[in-house]
Amino acid sequence: VQDLGVYVDGIENLVDAQRKSALLYFEDGTIEDACPPLKAVLHCMAYGHYNGKFIADPEIREMFTREELISSDWYQKRLLTKQLRDIEHWEKSTKILEDFVQKPGYSLEVNRLQIAERIETARKQLEWAKNPKYLDAINGTIGADPIHS
Repeated sequence: VQDLGVYVDGIENLVDAQRKSALLYFEDGTIEDACPPLKAVLHCMAYGHYNGKFIADPEIREMFTREELISSDWYQKRLLTKQLRDIEHWEKSTKILEDFVQKPGYSLEVNRLQIAERIETARKQLEWAKNPKYLDAINGTIGADPIHS
């Protein structure tokens, strides 16, 4: 059984270790990649507050709601990144398939692999990814990480 002094010392060691861990996000700049609620928590861990507010502040707590996260600039950037990557993917896929059709001596394979149908699917997917309603359709998903574009 530990006494109160040992218990308090243990808690202080945990708090110090968490503070040091949080400070690493600021030192290497990755704090800028964190979603808003995580950014607030890391600020509180490292400095004791976020924009003058403490972790128990209702404004900080509100950041953890789905609505707040989805309405954040951080999240909207993730959705746009996903859309742009999907457009790039379907453009490349369409070109690869169209190039394959043009290769001499591959007509049997083009038919066997149903390349014409695959081209049509790729074109439809590309058209959908370019549609302004696409962002609404992927709203609620994780989107894509813009860090490693």
